[in-house]
Amino acid sequence: MKKIFALIIILNFTACAELQQVVNQLPQGGTVSELDIAGGLRQALDLGIDKQVSKLTQTDGFFKNELVKILLPEELQKVDKALRDIGLSNLADEGLKVLNRAAEDAVGEATPIFINAVKEITFTDAKNILLGSNDAATQYLTSKTQTALYDKFNPVIKASFDKVGADQIWANLINKYNAIPFTSNVNPDLTDYVTGEALKGVYKMIAVEEQEIRTKVGSRTTALLQKVFALQD
Repeated sequence: MKKIFALIIILNFTACAELQQVVNQLPQGGTVSELDIAGGLRQALDLGIDKQVSKLTQTDGFFKNELVKILLPEELQKVDKALRDIGLSNLADEGLKVLNRAAEDAVGEATPIFINAVKEITFTDAKNILLGSNDAATQYLTSKTQTALYDKFNPVIKASFDKVGADQIWANLINKYNAIPFTSNVNPDLTDYVTGEALKGVYKMIAVEEQEIRTKVGSRTTALLQKVFALQD
């Protein structure tokens, strides 16, 4: 029993010593509390949401951003190529555009869900995120919000497809493709695919901002961000 008790003390001391070692790396005179660490991580995620996710809701937020632009699923890429090969590039571009417009519409539903997840960050979460990989905060946010975002995005994307006549556009695209000799018929449901791609795009842009804050001191635009992320430098 004494051995077990001693082991628990050693493990606790090791964990505290690890965090204290990181704290000791701060500039002299700086102190970082548990509240500071949790608050700094919340600020970093709020900044990513405000700077990056909000851009995706704008017209061309997906369509003209090569990091997140939604392309056709693999089984439909042959449709795009075939249409371009026979001089129907404009029609192919229109088909891609409606996919990205639907994602842009959907991302507006993300912010309240993200804000709730950010509010729930505990000190333990924050410490693990801070000492984790360059996308640890993004991974945390993904684990907390992915299901809720999918449920929000999917009906919005379907409604967006209806609003812009995507069904008609894609029917036109696919009918023209199917009319090309020696092709096999294609008739996919793209709502689920675009929902998944929109989610990937949102998390990718948050990860971009997280990496900026972690690796570039100049991106730490508040005193709290500077103090907290000095711990991981």
